[in-house]
Amino acid sequence: MGIGIWQALIVLLIIVLLFGTKRLRNIGSDLGSAIKGFKKSVNDDSETKPQEKTNDQVEHQQQSEATRTDHKDQ
Repeated sequence: MGIGIWQALIVLLIIVLLFGTKRLRNIGSDLGSAIKGFKKSVNDDSETKPQEKTNDQVEHQQQSEATRTDHKDQ
């Protein structure tokens, strides 16, 4: 048995009476901007991660190149 339409309306009415419409509007806009900021940061991170190399990766690559040149010299 799920929540019926009347039960949902009663819960919504109680929430509006407790918090007021202005405060609910502010909470909604704050939540929306937080979600937008989160999505933007996730998209920015996923776009820049493959292009960036960490110091460990750079050092490993340099060591690999140095090992290859040592073997060529012999």
